[in-house]
Amino acid sequence: MEEGSNRGTYRFGLFKVDLAHGTLSRQGERVKLQEQPFRILALLLGRANEIVTREELRQSLWSEDTFVEFEGSLNAALKKVRYALRDSSDNPTFIETIPRRGYRFIAPVQYLEAVAAAEPPPRVLPEIPDPAAPFPGLSLPAVPMPGARGKKTLLASVAAFVLVAAMLAIALNTGGIRERWLHLASPVHAIRSLAVLPLEDLSSDPAQQYFADGITDELITDLAQISNLRVISRTSTTQYKGTKKSIPEIGKALKVDALIEGTVERDANRVRIRVQLIDSASDRHLWARSYDRELRDALLMQSEAARDIALEIRGQVAPPPSNAAAAAVPVKPEAYEAYLKGRYFLNKRSPEGIKTGSGYFEQAIAMDAQFARAYAGLADCYSLLGSDALPASVASAKARTAALKALDLDPSIAEGHSALGVVHFYYDWNWSDAERELKKAIQLNPNYATAHHWYSVYLSAMGRFPEALQEAERAHELDPLSPSITISLATQYRDARSYDRSIEQLSAVLELDSNFAPAHQGLGKTYEAMGLWNLAIEEFQKAVALSHDSENLAALGHAYSAAGNRAEALKVVAQLQAHARKSYVSPFDLAAVFAGLGDRGKAFLYLDQAYRERDSRLPFLAVDHWFEPLHSDPHFIELCRRVGLSAVSPSRT
Repeated sequence: MEEGSNRGTYRFGLFKVDLAHGTLSRQGERVKLQEQPFRILALLLGRANEIVTREELRQSLWSEDTFVEFEGSLNAALKKVRYALRDSSDNPTFIETIPRRGYRFIAPVQYLEAVAAAEPPPRVLPEIPDPAAPFPGLSLPAVPMPGARGKKTLLASVAAFVLVAAMLAIALNTGGIRERWLHLASPVHAIRSLAVLPLEDLSSDPAQQYFADGITDELITDLAQISNLRVISRTSTTQYKGTKKSIPEIGKALKVDALIEGTVERDANRVRIRVQLIDSASDRHLWARSYDRELRDALLMQSEAARDIALEIRGQVAPPPSNAAAAAVPVKPEAYEAYLKGRYFLNKRSPEGIKTGSGYFEQAIAMDAQFARAYAGLADCYSLLGSDALPASVASAKARTAALKALDLDPSIAEGHSALGVVHFYYDWNWSDAERELKKAIQLNPNYATAHHWYSVYLSAMGRFPEALQEAERAHELDPLSPSITISLATQYRDARSYDRSIEQLSAVLELDSNFAPAHQGLGKTYEAMGLWNLAIEEFQKAVALSHDSENLAALGHAYSAAGNRAEALKVVAQLQAHARKSYVSPFDLAAVFAGLGDRGKAFLYLDQAYRERDSRLPFLAVDHWFEPLHSDPHFIELCRRVGLSAVSPSRT
């Protein structure tokens, strides 16, 4: 920004300051402000987020040879500025008082250079009245002062005139007075969906980045609990961190009506966040506010911000449920900091990141044993580590304990219900409890994309394919740039035999990251379902080269066997058995290759082993096309019965 420039415009919240014309407007309507208060506002805007001292204001606005009672004049001028902005000195949105020093403009500000084509002048509003005036915005014609004789009659006439004029002005909404008087200003258009862009860390310290990311994540979580507002998940919005794309471009890509952007500033054990609501189509700033709390009250602050945003777009969405505020109890600052680090690493979704995140969640719990969200985060970690980094029995036990503790401390945590539902599904094979917990998570947080994703996976395993596709599409709508959710959607399209759409989704993932092995595996399975064996083998080979995962190797072996290349399939079996002597290999994978080779004896040998180990892949036994040749075998039917599944998979259409 250019301090002292007499051209260009500043935009903040619903306001615009035109330096060339010396005007202040709100949503395109002129707000009258005298010259001296206007100059103070322009100076503060030119140095937004900086402290402007009272002495600097005196030197800039009053020359040395001008006699003025400075303190009183400055206080009066600032009062007029705040009144024009509808701001409060006690709980400021725009101008913060720094005791004994000066003032600071705290809301996000956008500076635009002057352009050749001048914008049309704003519509002129009636001059902002004195707060004590009974009917704002109305003016009366000059009346000559009466003598004592007719004073009572004249006063009664004037009072009646004021009352009638006020009622007419409000009823007819003259100049928009009804909205301004009743504070019913509304956004540009209906807001049914929004995204929270990564909040900017004002510390400029890379080591503190987890803090801003964590605050962003928690704000999304609170907003997501608004039932009829679609809130994009962080996996998709994090792609726009530090982006040069415009607000309309981001809004169009994410298909949202509005965006939240802002900053995070931490000072020892205090934290300040500043957020603003922006119309994504017009880039118009609709609302802004700052929050300053002790770190221990950070969760309460985020819930308060979410509620304020909901109220700002009131009439279109319901506010967050009341239990959200109740759940935002104070936490110990050091525990909250460890929790944010845990979320930061968990969100990386890599085995190393998840392990590191679990360590930080455990630290948070050790520091504050009543911190429910830390238990929920730990449950997520163990659920994701099962059958990969940890044996299923160990992972499921730890995930169950953490999820139950989270729900014991706070039954309203959607993450806790989702994590418990995953344990019931993958490890307990308790289908009714799994569905109940996953549906409860969605009920508590309708915008929790992960819960929709897991519910889709559950429905697919149960053979309820139309419902599974519906949930997968909902998860993708909430988190359109999540690779794992996009691959899951592609899987549902494949199972519904919509192969073109499946390939389209998987190709989109590979455009972002051509080395993402799960996308190559998914593409291979789609080609395999289409009978395009050579293309399937090519994709599985890429997946194996990128990640020596036993599932990828088994997929390659099954494709070789389906294509009639028995020799190559047996080589894959030998590789899997060699791997099994060094590290864990799922017996489900070996069973799949032998099923493709037509060796039922060995296929059932490994399936029985998977049953004894309660392998997390066994819930998909009845719907996995790799085992379709076994469907009529009594051994297969009995195994499905023991797992609690129907032996014959329903129609996928």
